[in-house]
Amino acid sequence: MSENQDTQKSFLETVKFDDRGLVPAIVQDHETGKVLMMAWMNLESLKMTLEKKKACYWSRSRNKLWLKGESSGNMQDVHDIMIDCDGDTLLLKVSQKGGACHVGYHSCFYRKTTDGEQMEICDTLMFDPEEVYGKKS
Repeated sequence: MSENQDTQKSFLETVKFDDRGLVPAIVQDHETGKVLMMAWMNLESLKMTLEKKKACYWSRSRNKLWLKGESSGNMQDVHDIMIDCDGDTLLLKVSQKGGACHVGYHSCFYRKTTDGEQMEICDTLMFDPEEVYGKKS
């Protein structure tokens, strides 16, 4: 396929949503390349993200749109949205305000294994989730 044929469809026509109407979105710091999180988007959240340049996702647990940072203030300003070769995964390059992870870390990928069994924290704690979201009952 030539480069011209590969760009004839619109961006939204190229996105392949799954049978639930969702597409995975990998979120990366636009300056460092660090992976911050993975979330799901539906057509509505993707359109909102494109329009507002603020990351908006689909919350599967709450079954509703989720503007990243609406509760915590840890917004994501979107610089670029890329699509993979199959059209079934998105990559958002963002400027992250505060932590991306709901448990307070800069990245949701804040733990690593050292030997295949043990884990260690490998990221910076940015905020106390109890102070931001309140205590869970």
